[in-house]
Amino acid sequence: MNVVIFIVSLAIFVLGMWLFGLAFAVTAGMLPIFFAGILCVALSIAIPTNILRD
Repeated sequence: MNVVIFIVSLAIFVLGMWLFGLAFAVTAGMLPIFFAGILCVALSIAIPTNILRD
């Protein structure tokens, strides 16, 4: 179970990093894409800290 949570969190983190880069490559909608990247990174950190709490 811990490995699945880690893989999902890592995938969300990588998606957030990709969204950060995408925000500077597009011409319209930079702010929503960048904000979605921030939310993905925050979620990827919040999932393991709340679910895998000892």
